[in-house]
Amino acid sequence: MKIRTHREPEVYKMSFAASMKIFNLSKSFPKEETYSLTDQIRRSSRSVCSNIAEAFRKRRYEKSFISKLNDSEGEAAETQTWLEFSLECNYINRNDYDLLINEYENVLGKLVIMSNQPEKWSI
Repeated sequence: MKIRTHREPEVYKMSFAASMKIFNLSKSFPKEETYSLTDQIRRSSRSVCSNIAEAFRKRRYEKSFISKLNDSEGEAAETQTWLEFSLECNYINRNDYDLLINEYENVLGKLVIMSNQPEKWSI
């Protein structure tokens, strides 16, 4: 079955779900973090799946496709860093941290595979 929309790849679904978990967890972050950690972690986590969507639409051009996947990788790594801050500041618990870090490791792995095999995604 050929994938027809950017919402179909498993990596998109995984990153979208992880972003929503972060959104819900970040609702309890302190107000003084609203314009720093809260905004940053929400932005970077949403950017992972947003860049996957852009990559999907640019898959006709291999270099553009890979570039957007690379952007998505960077945003996933940034999100992991914000998760570390969230744990160290005691805004999230160890279990939530471990779960989300693992989810982003899986996302990163899938993005690397896609980047290394762009011909499987081209149109």
